[in-house]
Amino acid sequence: MRSPLQGGLPPTGAVAGDVVEIACDESGFSGTNLLRSGAPVITHAGVDLTRDEAADLIAGLGRASPHEFKSGQLLRRPGVAPARFLAALTGRAHVHRIDKERFLTGRIVDLLLAEPSYAAGTSLAPDPRIEALARHPTGPAWDAFLAAFAELARTKRPGPIGPRVDNFFHQRDLLVRGTPADPVLDALDPIHVRAVVTRLDAEDRSIPPPLEPLLPALAETVLFWAGGRRRVLVVHDEQSALTADRLTRLQRALAGPDGVSPLAGLVMADSRDDPRVQVADLLAGLARRSVPDALVEAQLMTPETVGQGEQSDADQR
Repeated sequence: MRSPLQGGLPPTGAVAGDVVEIACDESGFSGTNLLRSGAPVITHAGVDLTRDEAADLIAGLGRASPHEFKSGQLLRRPGVAPARFLAALTGRAHVHRIDKERFLTGRIVDLLLAEPSYAAGTSLAPDPRIEALARHPTGPAWDAFLAAFAELARTKRPGPIGPRVDNFFHQRDLLVRGTPADPVLDALDPIHVRAVVTRLDAEDRSIPPPLEPLLPALAETVLFWAGGRRRVLVVHDEQSALTADRLTRLQRALAGPDGVSPLAGLVMADSRDDPRVQVADLLAGLARRSVPDALVEAQLMTPETVGQGEQSDADQR
């Protein structure tokens, strides 16, 4: 017997205006384990398909049942080319990729050098300091610095604040020793950092989970499909990170000057029951695994193609 689906933010009533319903799933999600994960990239896929279209697509892959067909199986099946699957999604899908180490780099700026917000880490709040920090030479000292930040920002079973802050700045000092001045790293202030970590340890809900890449990935997916002119209703495979409180705060952060958010709501679904989510899961897995990026990008939507063919899609439904 299955447990009830947890999380989500279903609309409270009928969603007015121009709305598109997108089914989403991710691949490579490893929670807060960003540095020691076997998947250095997380992919978040969204598809604009009806249930029948998704079921037909999965059936066309030679699968008797649509349940739990994974990207690894698709890549291994003889005679089933990922290119054929991707071609069927031309103009109906999009993938957002997040490099976990780069995400962690950005979080240092978002959390410790700016006011933490749910818009941080998305295209709504670009910060040139993130690019500057990402250009820092890598190596053992850089890895130790990132690990110290990850430990600093832990919200589950965190250790005492003092030692975490001290270790973070110790690793920062080792990183910059003997190198030219780094304005971004030099701007880190122990008093401010301690204050932010104190808020984290007190479970201040106004701060987005600092080591959680799924929320900004979802935000970018919503912004892409909205295209600045419509709202997006998301059907998503169950994820514990997508709580109602976090989604409400994200919804507000994405709202425009008129107060209307492109995120109309998010409904949890089981991929075993919804073939659209199954397709999104397959797509996310292919985009993260061995399929060349050029092949994926050749088939998926770009900002210029969002909305093209919508009339014909609607007619089909």
